[in-house]
Amino acid sequence: MELLTAFGSIFSIVIMISIGYFLTQKKWIDDSGAQLFSKIVINVSLPAMMINNLMNDFDREKLLSLGRGLIVPFLSIAITYLFGKIFIKIFNITPNRRGSFLSMFFVSNTIFIGLPVNLALFGPESIPYVLLYYIANTTFFWTIGVFEISKDGKGESKSFLSITTIKRIFSPPLMGFIVAIILILLAIPVPKFIMDTCKYLGNTTTPLSMMFIGNTIYHVNLKGMRFDKNVWGILLGRFIISPLMVVLLCKVFPLPGLMTKVFIIQAAMPVMTNTAIVSKFYDADYEYAAIMITITTILSLFIIPIYKILLQ
Repeated sequence: MELLTAFGSIFSIVIMISIGYFLTQKKWIDDSGAQLFSKIVINVSLPAMMINNLMNDFDREKLLSLGRGLIVPFLSIAITYLFGKIFIKIFNITPNRRGSFLSMFFVSNTIFIGLPVNLALFGPESIPYVLLYYIANTTFFWTIGVFEISKDGKGESKSFLSITTIKRIFSPPLMGFIVAIILILLAIPVPKFIMDTCKYLGNTTTPLSMMFIGNTIYHVNLKGMRFDKNVWGILLGRFIISPLMVVLLCKVFPLPGLMTKVFIIQAAMPVMTNTAIVSKFYDADYEYAAIMITITTILSLFIIPIYKILLQ
């Protein structure tokens, strides 16, 4: 029953992607509609979701007390990023996919799928640890991850320290994340009507993102897709290297049992759904990102039971 509940969150994602596919087939969602979804998610709903989630689940004491647990997710994600860099060099990943490949290789879907799966497997007491991993995951994605994806775009590539890159790094979602952390640390009260607004706007993030992916998949020739190094590399990073790094680091930096289990599950989650949205935003290969989101989400139906058994 626990696993059925956990799989329910993944099935709901698949259903929303299917709705986006169907609405595109019916001509309800066209290219301009998909572009609008991308802009709303990046600039409005994601920042609101981050403020709402962090401020509802953390206070200053909890944030500071859990701080020591951050070393494992930060280190594990950083090491997985380095493995991704090495993989790109050794296997000569397609040039216009390298940023998307790297981002999908080292960061995971910690909220849309990770949160409900951990809730089902470990209960409400897992939420602080879920969000702890989420802090590290979000920091890496909206800094290094977004920068790498932006280099895949059709525009001129910028250096990491350029003004353009800094503007890209300090994107609206990351700013929402930073604002929430500041408000928590300074214990600044936020009016209920603002928090309610953030909650309602944040709740649109998942359905809009999933329907955008469904729209993208409709325009992709899945029959022509090959399981080559661009695909196998992501599967290796997501489901083997990333959780393995957490396991090894927890041997060096011992953590409470539940925290360790949650971090392993979070590390083994599918590709972050925002990758396709960001890839579209920067004119990168968003079709490749959408395909990998779909493949890893479906495969996670089989991966989660394996990790559940191993953790027991």
